[in-house]
Amino acid sequence: MFTGIIEETGKISGISSIPGGKRISISAFKIMSDLKIDDSISISGICLTSVEINDKSFTIEAVGETFEKTTIGNLQINQHVNLERAMKLNDRLGGHLIQGHINGVGRIKQLSKRGDNWYLEISIPRELTNYVISEGSIAIDGISLTIAYLEDTNLGISIIPHTYKNTIISYYLKNQEVNIEVDYIARYVENIINKLNQSKKNEITYTKEWFKSLGY
Repeated sequence: MFTGIIEETGKISGISSIPGGKRISISAFKIMSDLKIDDSISISGICLTSVEINDKSFTIEAVGETFEKTTIGNLQINQHVNLERAMKLNDRLGGHLIQGHINGVGRIKQLSKRGDNWYLEISIPRELTNYVISEGSIAIDGISLTIAYLEDTNLGISIIPHTYKNTIISYYLKNQEVNIEVDYIARYVENIINKLNQSKKNEITYTKEWFKSLGY
């Protein structure tokens, strides 16, 4: 489990092929202080496991669905990635609860300066639109962010200078793909409602209209 508060940006230092995937080495500094083999770490939002640790770098292995559902296959040598170690239960939750399980890949539509801040607009897969709301939380490449604008499959986010400088957002390019993780609580609620609807077809149907009729 992660918080979406990025600890530092690392740099891809090595990529090699393994059966069914890739072995990727990442140079880092801050997170190396207590990182151990078998620790979970968020690599631009993807929960992966450290399999090797050196003085200034660590290595992960990615296979199967990780390549199909995330941007990890796009990584190149010297590319920067967001890094966050798994949260501790006694830590403050500065962002929001993030599992590191990517739900889909979005695409950068624009990144523009707005006064002292930056405005980031992203298109997301249509199947994820049920799980996002204006002023709700979303994780973009592992960064906990708040949705400021939402229309159809497009969402806009205001980026403060600190986040811009201390994450890989400053490297974003138009049309670049990014990892998206929606609020997992919304997905659980949807699952519960769907099961209630299936088991109580002759009773109340828990639809969006039903909730609105109650004032929600």
